[in-house]
Amino acid sequence: MLTLQQAEKALAKVLDSIELPKLTKKDEQAFLKRLGEHFPALVIKLHQLYGERYDFFFHLQQLVVVLAKAFAARKRKWKNLDERRLKSPAWYRDEKMLGMAVYVDLFAGDLKKLKANIPYLKSMGITYLHLMPLYKAPEGDSDGGYAVSDYRLVDPKLGSEKDLVALADALSAEGISLVLDFVFNHTSDEHRWAEAAKAGDPEFKEFYYFFEDKQEVDDYNQTCREIFPTVRRGSFTFLEPQQEWVWTTFNSFQWDLNYANPAVFNAITDEMLFLANIGCEGLRLDALAFIWKEKWTQCESLPKAHTLIQAFNSCLQIVAPAVLFKSEAIVHPDEVAQYIGKDECQLSYNPLMMALMWESLATRETKLLTASLKKSFEISPDCSWVNYIRCHDDIGWTFDDAIAEQLDINGFDHRRFLNQFYTGRFDGSFAEGVPFQENPTTGDCRVCGSLASLAGLERALEQDDNQLIELALKRIRLLNSINLSIGGIPLIYQGDELGILNDHSYLEDSSKADDARWVNRPAITDDAIARAQLPGSFEASVNQSLKAMIKLRQNNEVFGASRTEILETYNPHLFAYARLNDNGQTMLAICNFSEQEQQVPFSITDILATASVLDILNHSPLQPTEQITLGAYDVKWLVPA
Repeated sequence: MLTLQQAEKALAKVLDSIELPKLTKKDEQAFLKRLGEHFPALVIKLHQLYGERYDFFFHLQQLVVVLAKAFAARKRKWKNLDERRLKSPAWYRDEKMLGMAVYVDLFAGDLKKLKANIPYLKSMGITYLHLMPLYKAPEGDSDGGYAVSDYRLVDPKLGSEKDLVALADALSAEGISLVLDFVFNHTSDEHRWAEAAKAGDPEFKEFYYFFEDKQEVDDYNQTCREIFPTVRRGSFTFLEPQQEWVWTTFNSFQWDLNYANPAVFNAITDEMLFLANIGCEGLRLDALAFIWKEKWTQCESLPKAHTLIQAFNSCLQIVAPAVLFKSEAIVHPDEVAQYIGKDECQLSYNPLMMALMWESLATRETKLLTASLKKSFEISPDCSWVNYIRCHDDIGWTFDDAIAEQLDINGFDHRRFLNQFYTGRFDGSFAEGVPFQENPTTGDCRVCGSLASLAGLERALEQDDNQLIELALKRIRLLNSINLSIGGIPLIYQGDELGILNDHSYLEDSSKADDARWVNRPAITDDAIARAQLPGSFEASVNQSLKAMIKLRQNNEVFGASRTEILETYNPHLFAYARLNDNGQTMLAICNFSEQEQQVPFSITDILATASVLDILNHSPLQPTEQITLGAYDVKWLVPA
């Protein structure tokens, strides 16, 4: 392995052999300082990936040129932000942090209208806005925009690149951090690199994985997981004109990039830094588990995938250190944790908690949720979870089978039960979800649906049953309370703040009808927002309850940079956790996942170190009796009075 001293010598040699773009004296000092701090470690990582290649040094030279040009192009306001973030590295752990994820067209229509909707975001307390993919993509099915045809062009239906820059500036002025997708596992087959590869250009054919030998394809398919089995079996697509197979993990129009080629790393770094320079403060790493391939493996979460992400992170630290990586690893909980780190992804989605909150609602038991989070919730204090209840995607039941087995739960059977329950095919279910990608071979399946519909509101409204409506609203409040208080950045998915139900209109669009995830991608209409202001409406109930909890969160430091302790309640229907910070502040949350009244001994409040306890969520003091009583789906946020 390359030593640090050798890496430092390599940097000196690179700088002697290239010409940097013109920079002011201040900027040149800053760039060379960061290059000296981060590039030697980057060289070591790249040597692990590409050190055997004869042209390794050439690609190092090219990479420094890419970094220097991106640094030169970075606006002064974003360079100033870099300096502020470096002085306050844990800024994203603040109690004021609150995210929302939106599709530009579905939420506002286009980028200009989204800019005009900033007051709505401010009224919700949003400080972090994640825009779902807005890049140029194929017409018709584009996997919701995740088939990128050009990272530097905005989909014309949404506006222009100038509109995006103007939005980034406007959000920043209002204290809202912009988050964009970094789709780096694949491009669309219409990307200029893919078009050149189709035309036979040898340079760009090496940007992807092409196979003439069907046996090679069959060998890889033996160990690779099928992601979209109803779309295409296996992980490859046959190109008739070229008489070759190309690697397509997801859809046939999404070609996997070949990171065994250092030219791909450099090219994608260039695209990444272009996105950073628009003015975003976060990049969501899409499908990051799939970026490195090796035969006779599952080609997911391989060690060199982590090396690649760390190398990309180093490039950001040199050019745009204000920008964070957010991991989207929907894999085994132990593998999710491996992507989280100051040098890899500072933020990470928390798919385990999301899935197990729904599991607890279905079973009315919290044993799997409690045991799993006791093992997996704690992460580095330099990092933060991004917690969510629903998102643009499906729900996959990615819990740890070993923990389930210890609790006498058969993982395979339990997933089948959850799929049946949340697609409304289990007798007594309250949920109205839609199955997604049912595998005819394994029987596996995932679930789609909005928060309100999965929590039972759609079915309750159909039955016009006020009691069921009230229970559904309490389930929504319960999930929102955990999302806001357990620790990390809470992320609200568009429409869930308004109680919007499943949208089945996707079935009428031939480009969407085969993708059930569109059922939980609703358009946010003026009427839906207006109904949330209508007293007595279910939309108002959802919205006002959520806003009240957001206000409590944003005015209490204990919800910010605190540690979380998952507690035992010794009641199978209750879930509890405490937040504790270095200033001696504490908060105890107790949640009832059952329709039935439940009790827990008052001694659970010992962690608050006082007998005088206040429930800030329900605005009431708690009497020190023998038992604390929680009604159906009730929640308590307890603090010292």
